Amino acid sequence: MKILVSIKRVIDYNVHIRVKTDGSGVETQNVKMAANPFDAIALEEAVRLKEKKLATEIIAVSIGPQESQETLRYALAMGADRAIYIPTEKSLEPLNIAKLLKNIIAQENPDLIILGKQAIDNDCNQTGQMLAGLLNYPQGTFISKLDISNNIATVIREIDGGLETLELQLPAVITTDLRLNEPRYPRLPDIMKAKQKVIEIHETTEDLLPHTELMTTTEPPARKLGIKVSSAQELLQKLKHEAKVL
Repeated sequence: MKILVSIKRVIDYNVHIRVKTDGSGVETQNVKMAANPFDAIALEEAVRLKEKKLATEIIAVSIGPQESQETLRYALAMGADRAIYIPTEKSLEPLNIAKLLKNIIAQENPDLIILGKQAIDNDCNQTGQMLAGLLNYPQGTFISKLDISNNIATVIREIDGGLETLELQLPAVITTDLRLNEPRYPRLPDIMKAKQKVIEIHETTEDLLPHTELMTTTEPPARKLGIKVSSAQELLQKLKHEAKVL
């Protein structure tokens, strides 16, 4: 079984996000970057499937600026067998990414495509669903458990009402939730080996025109300081007359 995993380069989740002074976007200069945490979970799950002898090859794909190759080196150190890089300096929307991934899938014919459920820089949560639609593949989103047997992927996904179990005929697209696993830290020898591996570069002629326009980016309003009340009656009065929630 061949597995394809997409992995995105984003601002590290520990970094305090700053908006550019002109409001044109988020500041990324001299900011620590890392692999999207949900994509790292997707990669970890693929590696675990290979360790169980259920997968024979893992292909990591990243789309973005030249620095995205650093993220692919991380994927190779984690256990990916091959890395494919699609260069672009444009800020891509989910539909653009889904189309580019579809082209790679047409060439590689993977049996399972694993994506993070969303990227923490835009929180769109759309790429996996769009990709499954373009491919006409079955999909399981927000999964917290995955089992594969007899070319069937059995997934447990988290929904508002609790948990839902689906059986997906491979090939299929799944997107990972936080509770699926905890990604490992790459070992130093694997990091050193990953630096020597070849990253395949696939130029694209796909139309990457945006479908939306970013007007401005602003900081969220600062939270007001809380207050203490002396009694439940005073709390009810403030909720009713000041907060106007009662």
